[in-house]
Amino acid sequence: MTSTADVHTSPAPAPSRERSAWAALRPLVLRLHFYAGVLIAPFLLVAACTGLLYAASYQIEQVVYQHELTAPAGKTSLRLSAQVAAARAAHPQGTVTAVRPGAEPGQTTRVLIDRPGLPESTQLAVFVDPHTGQVRGALESYGSSGALPVRAWISTLHRQLHLGEPGRIYSELAASWLWVVALGGLILWVARRRRARRHLLVPDRAANAARRRLSWHGSVGVWAVLGLLFLSATGLTWSKYAGANVDELRAALNWTTPSIDISGGDHAAHTATGAGHQAGGADVGVDRVAQAAAGKRLSGPLEIVWPAKPGQPYLVKEIDKTAPTRLDQVAVDAASGQVTAELRFADYSLAAKLARWGIDGHMGLLFGLANQILLAALAIGLITLIVLGYRMWWHRRPTRGFGKPYPRGGWRRVHWALLVPLGLVAIAVGIFLPLMGISLAAFLVVDVLLGLRARPASQP
Repeated sequence: MTSTADVHTSPAPAPSRERSAWAALRPLVLRLHFYAGVLIAPFLLVAACTGLLYAASYQIEQVVYQHELTAPAGKTSLRLSAQVAAARAAHPQGTVTAVRPGAEPGQTTRVLIDRPGLPESTQLAVFVDPHTGQVRGALESYGSSGALPVRAWISTLHRQLHLGEPGRIYSELAASWLWVVALGGLILWVARRRRARRHLLVPDRAANAARRRLSWHGSVGVWAVLGLLFLSATGLTWSKYAGANVDELRAALNWTTPSIDISGGDHAAHTATGAGHQAGGADVGVDRVAQAAAGKRLSGPLEIVWPAKPGQPYLVKEIDKTAPTRLDQVAVDAASGQVTAELRFADYSLAAKLARWGIDGHMGLLFGLANQILLAALAIGLITLIVLGYRMWWHRRPTRGFGKPYPRGGWRRVHWALLVPLGLVAIAVGIFLPLMGISLAAFLVVDVLLGLRARPASQP
């Protein structure tokens, strides 16, 4: 039988080693969290504020463009070709590239026209009443998401502050550091709460002002940490430098999104009624194309894309990105109206599905309104964390006599067996996330220079 003394004494060395390792690492983690929090937080704050605005952009778009997006529901609808012809009659310049039929009663049909003079990735969207053929307006439509001017403006603000390519550095820097700040804060908070035997998720309302701020900072961070990690990871996929590395990694691991094979068509490019392409032979028309897609169980919301080159078929795509996702595609031969290729979302690899869901979740599409509310809550949580963090730093700044709560030189306390792997990991991450690597190197240089400057003053 094991004695009581044996039970209490035998496991003692492991916690001791754990505490010793953490005691050496804590100053390093604390200083990294401090530097990243103080210097990167302005970028995170801008990203959070613009992200909060983007979370509401879908509702803003519906209100601002209600006349174009909606029409009185009717009992009968015109043929799709007649709706496209009405759009072409109102806007004869340019080439029809696609049409998005109204998916629900009361929605207009969106005819997309590629017109010269529009910005890159932008088309003219002509909105047609499907029951009367009346054109209810025309607006610029951006990208595959079909964002209209207000939402496109907000999206550009969030992505690059309307500064062009240089502006993308801000968002990439924020996404590169967000996960570091979030994980560092989580580690510090868990260690602090476990040592004090306090609850992780609930702030100490009875504590004094300084401890109460820290308690709220830590508790809000725990609630938000998974969402912040998600936003960081998915945000990096759109970045310029890290995003290129992500694309290369996905290609190397065969995690790329598959594309439908449209090479099977042997006929020249044709035009449906009202399209902008020049006729080059027999064409079954957009109505037959829609029927062929329906025969393959594709349902709205749909986008029917005209052939871009001779010999290519029509492409019909489901564009419902809300869960459960419907993103099936078929290629329809323009001359025969037969489906020549199919691509089912169910056949995507798990990695490709996760990438799709991650992007759509970041954009607020995956779960509709619930997704947008969650994004807004995360943005508000991040803003709260930043404000509380700056308030704590300002309260404990050295000029108020609190000393140096974030001491430098913590890396000297870490054993080389742990410091070397950490350094190698930091170098690898810095290479994969270039802006993070450059800014981390800048932090280290600044920290060393500040240390050298302060050293003579501390000597007799």
